[in-house]
Amino acid sequence: MEVVKIALTKGRLLKDQIKLLQAIGYDCNHISPQDRRLVQEIPDKGLQVVFLKAQDVPTYVEHGIVDMGIVGKDVLLEVKKKLYEVADLRFGRCHLAVAGRKGGIDGKRHLKVATKYPNIAKEFFAAKGQSVEIIKQEGSVELAPLLGLSDVILDIVETGSTLRANGLVVLEEVMEISARLVLNKVSYKTKLKLRQIIDEIDLQLKGGC
Repeated sequence: MEVVKIALTKGRLLKDQIKLLQAIGYDCNHISPQDRRLVQEIPDKGLQVVFLKAQDVPTYVEHGIVDMGIVGKDVLLEVKKKLYEVADLRFGRCHLAVAGRKGGIDGKRHLKVATKYPNIAKEFFAAKGQSVEIIKQEGSVELAPLLGLSDVILDIVETGSTLRANGLVVLEEVMEISARLVLNKVSYKTKLKLRQIIDEIDLQLKGGC
């Protein structure tokens, strides 16, 4: 049996990813992110599930370690790997935004920007002609303007509750993002089962019609 490996992103997208696999006929009742095994099997279906951090999904797909993956558009724009992006899965919707203290950047010509997305930030502010210093962060970026490390942040915003709790507001929208289905280029050309899964997902996105 031909086996297809799919990378699922750990964290906030995981529940919807498993729900999608179940919707197209895969029994995921025994698939558990709480299980310490990072590679799990769906029996009799030829599908192997690999749990990865979001930033690692495009790398594993590009190198053909997995055949396909699900990851946020924000990650794809940041890392720019060579792979096929074939579907907007319409879940995990949120947006990237610039946030800071209300009125905190009035009159400033040069901004310090803290972000987990330095490449996206550079392109966004360059397109505006804004002079910036990008400060790469891995943890809670909201701390940066609070403690004076940066003037603003560029980060994912879902409900805005974390911003409000820290006295920050959205100053500018950058882009809407959502979960995307991505494929390894060689796998797409050589694995029939992979193309069947894509068709099943496409049908599901169209409402099963």
